[in-house]
Amino acid sequence: MKSAESTVFSPTRRRMAMALPLLGCVSWASADPVSRAPQRASRALMGTQVDIVADGEDGSVLRRAIDKAYAEMARLEALFSRYQPDSAVSRISRAAGVQPVAVPAEVMAVLKTAQQMFRLSDGAFDITVGSLKGWSFEAGQHTVPPASLVARQRQLVDARRLVLNESAGTAYLTRHDMALDLGGIAKLPILEAGMRVLRQQGVSNALINGGGDVLVVGQLQGRPWRVGLRDPRAPERLLGALSVQGQAVVASSGDYERYFFAAGKREHHILDPRTGYPTVGVHGVSLLARDVAQVNGLGAAMMVQGAKAGQALVARQPGVDALVVAGDGGAWYSAGMAVALGRGAG
Repeated sequence: MKSAESTVFSPTRRRMAMALPLLGCVSWASADPVSRAPQRASRALMGTQVDIVADGEDGSVLRRAIDKAYAEMARLEALFSRYQPDSAVSRISRAAGVQPVAVPAEVMAVLKTAQQMFRLSDGAFDITVGSLKGWSFEAGQHTVPPASLVARQRQLVDARRLVLNESAGTAYLTRHDMALDLGGIAKLPILEAGMRVLRQQGVSNALINGGGDVLVVGQLQGRPWRVGLRDPRAPERLLGALSVQGQAVVASSGDYERYFFAAGKREHHILDPRTGYPTVGVHGVSLLARDVAQVNGLGAAMMVQGAKAGQALVARQPGVDALVVAGDGGAWYSAGMAVALGRGAG
């Protein structure tokens, strides 16, 4: 899983996201002359495009809130990006096998969540896949490492060698050349922080979409938000659309985000920590829940575990529903997801 979504955080790119806000299906003009059109903005963050839609009475208030939300997300990106040498994540990896590194509370919280998901998934989710440095999925730099290098670097992949000292506020990778990749678990908390800022600024109705991870609160002009789920086998086709309101998160992972072909084989960026190679058996996963904490890292773990084991894993998570598109072309829907999409259970 290097990583679930973005290999935190590579240069910005346009991606085919599995979850797609369907904002065009709602009229932006209101019959009520007092209300104003929702405010929309898009900015490059975390190697993708992050969109915000905020709905309310005062456009100037909404615009200020959006600016503050982007500022907070950019602040957090600077902590988590392995592409920024001064980030906490880069410093931890650079000090591997040498010494513990002091980390901010926000980073410690995500590292703790990663360790919890490692245990919950029996090792399928492992942020030390950053140690598999031979792979490159960046445009113009596509690289399949030799098997000998994969085997050697895979020996460094073991989340149990990440030692967290909460009282001291430090993180330590115990072996030299180990490295972290938080791409499968950092983006959702960053988007959540942006939503928290919007709410603190008095915004009661908003949507944030970060490359297919969608957070919503409230409604859009008195109606539920609509989020379409694309078919990763045929991006132009929707498998269905979710109506969400109040507080909800739709999180997606898949092999369609970053990939290339080598020797006729499709190589994608979600690496299996057990093999050192891209996962097989699942094209994409979409998860629906109320809170980020319920699904953070879960999609990547399901990609690694495979369709059947992934279904069993999500079944153990109360309040979480899933759509799994398998490599054999079949699609499985949890009972709640099937109902939400108006389908029979898969």
